[in-house]
Amino acid sequence: MARRHMASGSARVSLLIALGVVASWRRATAQVSPWVVIPLRASVGDTIWLAREIPVSAGWRVRPGKLEAHEDVEPLGDPDVLRSRAGWVVRYPIAAWTPGTHTLVLPLVWELAPDGRADSTAGGTATFTVASVIPDSLREPAPRGPLGPLREGRRRPAVLLATVGIALALLAAGVAVRRRPPRAVPPRPHLPAEHEVPDVRWIAAGEPKAVATRATWRLRRALARVAPTAHVALASHECLDVFARARPHAPLAELREVLEQLDRVAYAAGQGSDVAAIATRARKLAKEVAP
Repeated sequence: MARRHMASGSARVSLLIALGVVASWRRATAQVSPWVVIPLRASVGDTIWLAREIPVSAGWRVRPGKLEAHEDVEPLGDPDVLRSRAGWVVRYPIAAWTPGTHTLVLPLVWELAPDGRADSTAGGTATFTVASVIPDSLREPAPRGPLGPLREGRRRPAVLLATVGIALALLAAGVAVRRRPPRAVPPRPHLPAEHEVPDVRWIAAGEPKAVATRATWRLRRALARVAPTAHVALASHECLDVFARARPHAPLAELREVLEQLDRVAYAAGQGSDVAAIATRARKLAKEVAP
């Protein structure tokens, strides 16, 4: 009786284990869907999308792992996560660099619950075929080296010399055409000299100092023409001393008197002086000293 009881108990345990395995397999099969390859016919270097739908409960989110680059297959960017009716759709953009059939192992996909729980789903594998971009007529293409420069067997120096001669002739012709003869510059028009403003107008305008200054410089220039050492850089008394040594017979007293009166008017010390008469005397003495 004891043996029969133990045998029936072992059978029940085995049955429960088998049911659990089958249930787990069905649950896993329901959650794991195959990867879809878009487009189905792709060539080397084309962008290929590997898409897969992951069903999850309401509020759950997914986070796909990073796909590492391989020798023949390389990811073109980060994976995309799109919302679907059953859960989420994960897409990986890739490109294959060699033709043929490729089997790629995808990384884990993490499932995140609103309350902080986490679970993972195996990435699985995706198989796709990539066509070659080389035409079928070239079964085994082999690279070729660069072609050498194409040169003539014989060189013709006459052609080179003729080309150089033609170029020099064209250059000389262009220079001759572009060269311009010297232009004849017309003579400058004769401009009449402006007449000197009379002393009366300066005095009427209230500028007696201008009249005195002009008369002083006219007389000083006359003295400097007769005696170059009595130049205009000297003061009035110094100029007269130098001029007296050079021309002792000149009217020195009158010259000194006129220069002193003109200096007083120029420095505003002779307000009551007759500036017009003094300027007339200075002009007369300049003509007498240096006619």
